Amino acid sequence: MFRGFGTLVNVAAVVLGTGIGVLVGHRLPQRTRDVVTDALGLVTLLIAATSVTVVADKALSDAVGGSAPVLIVLGSLLLGGITGSLLRIEQRLVGFGGFLQSRLTRDRPSVERRRFVEGFVTASMLFCVGPLTVLGSLSDGLGNGADQLVLKSVLDGFASIAFAASFGWGVAASALVVLAVQGSLTLLGAVLGSFLPDAHVSALTATGGLLLVGVGLRLLQLKQVPVGDLLPALVVAPLLTQAVVMVR
Repeated sequence: MFRGFGTLVNVAAVVLGTGIGVLVGHRLPQRTRDVVTDALGLVTLLIAATSVTVVADKALSDAVGGSAPVLIVLGSLLLGGITGSLLRIEQRLVGFGGFLQSRLTRDRPSVERRRFVEGFVTASMLFCVGPLTVLGSLSDGLGNGADQLVLKSVLDGFASIAFAASFGWGVAASALVVLAVQGSLTLLGAVLGSFLPDAHVSALTATGGLLLVGVGLRLLQLKQVPVGDLLPALVVAPLLTQAVVMVR
């Protein structure tokens, strides 16, 4: 298999899952769609919890000290959030979603626009935030196979069915973000030629887990956490880990 195969499979899974979800969604009452979205929110929190626990990983604590991992995650979220807010990442994602909606679903009422944008933004965050996105893409780029991304594709495909039943074709538009993010990480893996150290991966995974908590809260309509603005934290986490390692 060629490098980038896993990302192409993931994009296809999202588009196919969305198509199935849209067909099913028309046959479901609104209350059923709401239940599906709530279920996704709860499962997202479960996945987030498994990622966040990595903050106690031995490799990370050995590298930076017993009390530093939580501070690294905190610092990553603060620095990443400030950066993302200044860059207006969340606003730009929403704007891009609105642009796509205006081109793909013209002359639809404003409620459809909001539904499209919310589906695009929420699905983009869920599909692109997590350890499998980073590790799977890097592994694919290094030529070690696309097994992790194929697994992620199966998960994303089923999630797309559920999302599309509630949000419609906006979920399919998130495939563009998947292609851009995972494609870039695959290229980065090909350039780097090696994986990040275990400690750095653990810090990144724990930080990504907290971002998934934000996604879950959005799905449950508890709080509209600007997860897009927090995305730079995924870059800051390994950098901050390296800084602490060098200081020690």
